[in-house]
Amino acid sequence: MTKQNPILRAEDLSKRYEDGVLALDHLNLDVRPGEVYCLLGANGAGKTTTINLFLNFIPPTTGTCYIQGIDVTKDPLEAKKYVSFVSENVMLYGNFTARQNLEFFAKLGGKTNLIKEQYYQVMRRVSLQEKAFEQRVKTFSKGMRQKLGISIAIIKDAPAVLLDEPTAGLDPKAAEEFLEILGELKNEGKAILMSTHDIFRAKEIGDRVGIMKEGRLVMERTREELQYEDLVKIYIDYMKSEPLTA
Repeated sequence: MTKQNPILRAEDLSKRYEDGVLALDHLNLDVRPGEVYCLLGANGAGKTTTINLFLNFIPPTTGTCYIQGIDVTKDPLEAKKYVSFVSENVMLYGNFTARQNLEFFAKLGGKTNLIKEQYYQVMRRVSLQEKAFEQRVKTFSKGMRQKLGISIAIIKDAPAVLLDEPTAGLDPKAAEEFLEILGELKNEGKAILMSTHDIFRAKEIGDRVGIMKEGRLVMERTREELQYEDLVKIYIDYMKSEPLTA
């Protein structure tokens, strides 16, 4: 069986900020259809910088990000058609109801002909309570906001999904439900890149797991390679190792 082309690809990607800090150092990474790639690393390791570069929130110093073969720096609007993003703190309109938020972002993504019941179906899929559908989002808990965030990603139906610490601050039940939805999206053929501190869930959901340190990808393992390995020990060993030389 031929390997499918990656939907997300970073080639020789680096980012040095104006203060001289090298946040990302020659990263090469790809994520293919139906694959979940989990990025682990301490704060400041380069995980969020990687996601921000894919989203064209910041420009690269060197290298290129591609989404569906499109250079995100050269053609950012076209590239954004093929990606959904869920952050640790989902940005929503507090005075809008859940359904109104979903409708707003769906229309922003070009879905202009959906009816109310279709929005309800997506919110049911992520186990948002029915009574919350027409409730203002400013009253929502973090877990409810995350569910609405993933609803927005689902309704856009983009081939790539970027997630920055999506389970941070969620209770165990909400986090487990969130990962079940990611599994469904993976089975639909989405390419999912997720930054996380949650080593246990990274091993559970990730088809590949990468460890970042000081802006570099210092380890990458497949699910099969990690099956009989202690990912916690591997991670701690990398974190305890000597600082990387420039």
